[in-house]
Amino acid sequence: MKISYHTFKMIIAVPIAVLIAEWLELNYPGSAGIIAVLCIQPTRKRSFLTAWHRVAAGLLSIVFAYFIFGYIGYRPWTVGLLLLLFIPVADLLKISPGIVTSLVVIFHFYSARSVDLSMIINEIAIMVIGIGIALILNLYMPSLDGKLTELKNEIEKNYQLVFRDFSAYLKGEQSEVPTNRIINLRSQLYNAEEWVQRNTENTFSRNAQQQQQYFSMRKIQLDSLERMLQLIQPINVTLKQSHIIAELYSDLADAIYPNNAVTYHLDQVQWLKSYFEKDQLPKSRQEFEIRANLYKLLSEIEHYLLIKNRAVTENCA
Repeated sequence: MKISYHTFKMIIAVPIAVLIAEWLELNYPGSAGIIAVLCIQPTRKRSFLTAWHRVAAGLLSIVFAYFIFGYIGYRPWTVGLLLLLFIPVADLLKISPGIVTSLVVIFHFYSARSVDLSMIINEIAIMVIGIGIALILNLYMPSLDGKLTELKNEIEKNYQLVFRDFSAYLKGEQSEVPTNRIINLRSQLYNAEEWVQRNTENTFSRNAQQQQQYFSMRKIQLDSLERMLQLIQPINVTLKQSHIIAELYSDLADAIYPNNAVTYHLDQVQWLKSYFEKDQLPKSRQEFEIRANLYKLLSEIEHYLLIKNRAVTENCA
């Protein structure tokens, strides 16, 4: 059975928080462990944000408990009244994620039938211990570079396969263009975005920003691939022009890697456009439609390359 790093931190946080709370002879020491678990987050940024929400909401709940329990009494309906007033204020202050921690504090006061100074100190200490232990454990996050490199390699491999499929179809070597690769690419890119977001929230380094730019580039290029597919699918007869573009796709498959310069391929596209314009006129309506689609395809390839060129230029700046 494999235990995730997130779960492992929870397992470590609970006994440490409870041990400290017991050593300080606090009431309800187990609650320190509960609060620690609630504050364990997958990224440093979320961890600090969660800590702020829980501290702010916890302190606010103490104020509400002091006045409502102290002046109205300890009844089930007064708990409802407290929440009726407390929750909208927490929402207004944008600290509603800390409401669960506040409930722990509120019910401690309710069980003890007291909101005196010693109980307030007790609750603040429990929150500080639970939140503090979680923050300390969240300071270390495992590197995601390996995972992102793996995703990057898988995506580039699929891009190569898509281009080779385009090339084979335009040469007449395949009767159809497989669409499942583009569907898989969309799924892979959404998955990569989640990992990139986690990495960005753990580190604000230039490397993290470059990874974010890379996957954003691939996502924009995927839209371009889908448009290429729509232009290629109606082409059911191969022409000499389609063979020429097929060779261009083969070259693009070999140069899929992000740092490869695109100037050469952009020049190729411009040359092919000029060649198409100077070529003999189509001899049939079908040939005219096919060549029109092929010319549009060249423009889409150019757009794809310009996306990459812009990304490479920005990274070098």
